[in-house]
Amino acid sequence: MRRIKTGDDIVVIIGKDKGKQGRVVRIMPNDRVLVENINLVKRHTKGNPMLNQPGGIVQKEMPLHISNIALFNPETGKADRVGFKLLEDGRKVRYFKSNNEVVDV
Repeated sequence: MRRIKTGDDIVVIIGKDKGKQGRVVRIMPNDRVLVENINLVKRHTKGNPMLNQPGGIVQKEMPLHISNIALFNPETGKADRVGFKLLEDGRKVRYFKSNNEVVDV
């Protein structure tokens, strides 16, 4: 079980986008995470007339390392650490360490 999953709201804690919030789009190998509208770069692309793709400068999202983001806690309004615990019915869930609120319901 991972601390961060697809669809989670996160906060960037280190880097040029520090303090920005976003939603996880995809988790990649090597502990990389793709977050929407975070870590945008400009990519110079060559056009392809066979596929009707124009060339030019395209803005796209690049992955961040998972250690540079933290899960957003809506109750405190800040980034928070995540832990794991077992419920009485045997399910393993994530919880915020600051207020013991369960993330997964």
